Amino acid sequence: MLWQHMEQGAVALDWTFYLPMAVFVILVALAVPVWVAIGAASVLLLLASGVLPLSLVGEGLFSGIDHFALTAIPLFILTGDVLVRTGLSRKFLDVAEALTNWTRGGFGSATVLVCGMFSAISGSDAAGAAAVGRMTIARLVESGYPRPYACALVAAGACTGILIPPSIAYIVIGLVLGISASTLFQAALIPGLIILLSILLTNTIINRRYAYEQGAALSFDEWLANLGRALANGWYAFIVPGAIFWGIFSGQLTPTEAGATAVTITVILGFVMGTLRLSDFPSMMVSSAKVNGVIVPIIAMSLPLAQALSAMGVPQGFVYTMTSFSNEPWILILSMILILIAAGCVMETTPNIVILAPLLKPLADNIGMNDIQFCVMMITALGVGFITPPLGLNLFVVSGLTGESVLKISVRAIPFVLFMLIVVLLIAYVPAVSTMLQS
Repeated sequence: MLWQHMEQGAVALDWTFYLPMAVFVILVALAVPVWVAIGAASVLLLLASGVLPLSLVGEGLFSGIDHFALTAIPLFILTGDVLVRTGLSRKFLDVAEALTNWTRGGFGSATVLVCGMFSAISGSDAAGAAAVGRMTIARLVESGYPRPYACALVAAGACTGILIPPSIAYIVIGLVLGISASTLFQAALIPGLIILLSILLTNTIINRRYAYEQGAALSFDEWLANLGRALANGWYAFIVPGAIFWGIFSGQLTPTEAGATAVTITVILGFVMGTLRLSDFPSMMVSSAKVNGVIVPIIAMSLPLAQALSAMGVPQGFVYTMTSFSNEPWILILSMILILIAAGCVMETTPNIVILAPLLKPLADNIGMNDIQFCVMMITALGVGFITPPLGLNLFVVSGLTGESVLKISVRAIPFVLFMLIVVLLIAYVPAVSTMLQS
């Protein structure tokens, strides 16, 4: 039986643990909202084991979300929504296209770049996939890309939503593990850019192999003139990501303050451009609240579950079991990556973070992995799950936009998954990738 030999002081696991976990898995499989499944498992675990009082659930609903850092989540979500409504996201696309239109596969590369630009503001994968997909998929098909591949390209590019700061996932894992979100943002910048480059490289290789899109034969002067026109028409859109990065990396703004600044600047730009009206605010608020309403209840419900598992000695038992198979750090790191990718395939990032981070963190500590490196490795590995079936949230988003089969999109996404996995391994085994910007 799993964890039958627990460390000294840990509680032996029996039906009081396995029954609540089985209930959680069944409820998720039945498409019950994840926060409900986590809440049911928490209550059942506390009732069955008696390790902590049942009142912990009520306390967790408040204490789990009573953190100033969480205020950044709705602010970044709202910023992304305003960005789309004001048309600023299209300015990003114009500049990205001007940067890449001299190459073969230029608009495909522009699509990936604008995904990264959008990620540097919204912090959300699904929002990026929806926003960029609406702007680019039809044009990608017109440029010669097969529709399933165009969908896969957008889905892969949008994975940078949780990998390039500011990122909602890094805010959540920082809260769960007690690490500054600003520190994690700084550490995530280079790994996030490497992921972006890996997607660009994958698209370039595939486009050269199948000649989906032929680049325009532009001279350097023509390319420079196009880029100059695009920047002249849309330079002000880059004030928003510039303010976010300056505030966070200079230490002048907390993530929450950076989110508030981004919302303010985006709204002002929308009014100045004439693309935003006061009548737009109710629908924007409702839209952002719906997204936030998916994330925050999961965090609240997960706190009592994490505390109960800790009281039962589950994290310590997990470490003991894993190290009993092998003490080789490289094997244990690979095991963690496999667990994270498997979890990312079937469940969204937020519940994976709040459940798995406290479980895997002791194992990372046991092999001497840096806290920052562990967080970046975890988020990047989970990010692969956004384009990996059966859940693959981004796959379903672009499928919903186009009506294309999720299975067909998944097949086309395989090369992107493989290249992203290489980056995950690089982050896991080369600490400097995620720690070189630590302040």
